[in-house]
Amino acid sequence: MNFIESLSPQSRLAPESGIVEIFNYARNREGLIPLWVGEGDSPTPQFIRDAAIASLNAGDTFYTYQRGIPDLRRALSDYYARHLGKRLPPEHFYAVGSGMHAIKLSIEAVAAPGDEVVYLTPAWPNFAAAIEVSGARAVPAVLDFVNGKWSLDIGRIAAAITPKTKALFINSPSNPTGWTATYDDLREILALARQHNLWIIADEIYALYYYPGGRAPSFLDIAEPDDKMLFVNSFSKNWSMTGWRIGWIVAPPELGQVIENLVQYSNSGVPEFIQKGALVALDQGDDVIRENFGKALASRDILCDTLIATNRVETLKPDGALYAFLKIDGVTDARKTAFDIVDKAGVGLAPGTAFGPGGEAFMRACFLRDPAQVRVAAERLADFIQKM
Repeated sequence: MNFIESLSPQSRLAPESGIVEIFNYARNREGLIPLWVGEGDSPTPQFIRDAAIASLNAGDTFYTYQRGIPDLRRALSDYYARHLGKRLPPEHFYAVGSGMHAIKLSIEAVAAPGDEVVYLTPAWPNFAAAIEVSGARAVPAVLDFVNGKWSLDIGRIAAAITPKTKALFINSPSNPTGWTATYDDLREILALARQHNLWIIADEIYALYYYPGGRAPSFLDIAEPDDKMLFVNSFSKNWSMTGWRIGWIVAPPELGQVIENLVQYSNSGVPEFIQKGALVALDQGDDVIRENFGKALASRDILCDTLIATNRVETLKPDGALYAFLKIDGVTDARKTAFDIVDKAGVGLAPGTAFGPGGEAFMRACFLRDPAQVRVAAERLADFIQKM
């Protein structure tokens, strides 16, 4: 019996992640410096772990609030007021099982099978895959790359919109490019959404990783209460919690029952002890955010300065996020090059082919690591590039 052919079309067509492919190839390679996945090298701080342990020891192992425990929703409200300058009532916040879960639920909420969602690319591959697995169609709008810098041509988004379009998925600061929308970009995108009555799903997970200073421009700064906006986010990057699998959605309170229902029929809620750890991260973890930002800034400069000095890497320092998206002279097959770099340089990079249209000639490096280790990785990469 051919089991595969009996599966649903969207499950059969779900692509293998090009990031996970290279990660699986060499995850235990001795001496390798892993810059391939989007996480740092620090474990979750002890005070966050202690809060989850205390919650477990207190017996918080039962079903809990599927929209998030009230204290966590209050803490998210406080976090937005403190860091993004926007006070939203707790009823706007919903705890979910990771940023990826937030993305999947948001897509399911606004796009039915056969609908279209326009997204900016090069992009983290999970965006398009989540759209397609949900039965909708992912439609790319490619960012421009000129003289080492990424920029948005709003006409690309406008041209991608059809009568079937239901949403625009906007990730800024961007994984993998580091492109960060200006306020003019955001206004133009919002105007298109209003014109065509579209939802915007805004992934602003890297808003505090903004190297010009402060935090990145946000749709929160320009949206009106009646704009159709969903924000997806995660605890993973700010507080070194990638393995915890907890994130959140910001949505109008009117959507509360719909979101709760989608949570019920996907994971039935985030465990309370995980929420208790996340609560402490929000309330007591501002220093962790600052430390991670400082590490990322120092490592970004080391990596980019070293590679740009080879005169064979076109990419400039990104304005935001945690990645250098490297255009290396002579690279025509990024997937093959990723395996070569593992084997010959002892560095793990993600191939640009994993990130969709516009990324084929690039390599992604995550620089949220010890600057001393990033310096070694940069020197290895520079040596590899010079010998190509």
